[in-house]
Amino acid sequence: MLAGMTSEPEQQIGVGTPDAFQRLWTPHRMAYIQGENKPTGPEAGDGCPFCGIPEKSDEDGLVVARGAQVYAVLNLYPYNGGHLMVVPYRHVADYTELDGPETAELADFTKRAMRALRAASGAHGFNIGMNQGAVAGAGIAAHLHQHLVPRWGGDANFMPVVGHTRVLPQLLADTRKMLADAWPAA
Repeated sequence: MLAGMTSEPEQQIGVGTPDAFQRLWTPHRMAYIQGENKPTGPEAGDGCPFCGIPEKSDEDGLVVARGAQVYAVLNLYPYNGGHLMVVPYRHVADYTELDGPETAELADFTKRAMRALRAASGAHGFNIGMNQGAVAGAGIAAHLHQHLVPRWGGDANFMPVVGHTRVLPQLLADTRKMLADAWPAA
């Protein structure tokens, strides 16, 4: 225990109060909480970020790989380092709206993303899934996207469990390059 620190949390009043680094700041989360990059409506022209990302360079859009029907992109507000999403180019909200080629490439990109994450970061496991609809937790419900969150043994340390904070040790641009370099060929 550091000198002057107790095991009991102390009330923090004001940013100027010395606290021996008992706080960790994750300001990028506030942008998400306040709705940054969220569409204004359900249509593709309503500011859907998933429709706009393909128009950007891979570096600016954090795109890891592009296919004919879908692309893989880093999550701008990740749950864990290397958190990817596989997104169809076409603006559809529901998994049942995907056509055969889109469904097949989404599945293929999911497998390739797993391989890239294992090769680049040694991921031990994954959380993979889609939140279908706002009531199911979809932050952008109007454009389907599948999350791939890499996991490592022991990664649920005290930070997310007790501190309710994620620590990401790498810049998103560096993570994007690392995964793009590790992306397996078709």
